[in-house]
Amino acid sequence: MVILRRWWDRKALQIGLITLVVGSAWILRQTQGTLLLEVYQGITRPLQMLQAGPTPEERLRDARILELQTRIVDLQSQNKNLQNLLGYVEKEPISSRPVPSRVVGRSADHWWQQITLDRGANSGIQEGFVVKAEGGLVGLVESVTPNTSRVLLISDLKSQVGVTISRTSAKGVLRGDSSAEAVLEFYEKVPNVKIGDLVSTSTYSQKFPSGLAVGRIKSLDLKKLPASIAKVELFPPIRSLDWVAVYPKPATPELEQPQSITQEPQKSN
Repeated sequence: MVILRRWWDRKALQIGLITLVVGSAWILRQTQGTLLLEVYQGITRPLQMLQAGPTPEERLRDARILELQTRIVDLQSQNKNLQNLLGYVEKEPISSRPVPSRVVGRSADHWWQQITLDRGANSGIQEGFVVKAEGGLVGLVESVTPNTSRVLLISDLKSQVGVTISRTSAKGVLRGDSSAEAVLEFYEKVPNVKIGDLVSTSTYSQKFPSGLAVGRIKSLDLKKLPASIAKVELFPPIRSLDWVAVYPKPATPELEQPQSITQEPQKSN
């Protein structure tokens, strides 16, 4: 009995391990490893949750939050632009207050040529109405439907606007360049002008009232033939127009007599 007890004391651990191994092998065989897989997943799931990042439900919730935040920012921006425009409109005399309109159409192929507004004949807009935005002159209403208007932008290659240099009254014709800049061709061969001078519509303009802000002289080429030219940085945000104001077309002004210019000014839009 004593010998058996001593033998058991020496072999008990080995027998236990053998029994555990054989039992585990039998269980794995019977369950085809399912039990072991469950145990493994139960141990590693907390670690996987820590390492894998947000769940699909959390990602969906975050996406919805980002969508709402984007919409809020967009609405705030629209509200600010509209408030600025309405404040600008309220400063105008009641008899000549413009129609606030939003840009609702713009083709990528004609980005610098034209825009479509959400107001038309039903709002009193007609062909030849003047379109302005923060910064100054934007363009001219070219065609109208009951509920929309198409505007020819001053950045269009076909656009021509009679302008003047505010500092010296030097005059010329501003032509679109399909960009945020335009080309100013002077009537004088050597105009009194310098970089930084402000440009506005002149009394030579046949379709726009005088004194509308247009832009600033960015560069000069006084040796250009047959007339000196300048690059003009346009003030209105032609690249990203959103809200504009549409004004009735002005009465045809009397042309002012040119003084000390070398050639007779041509008629301008």
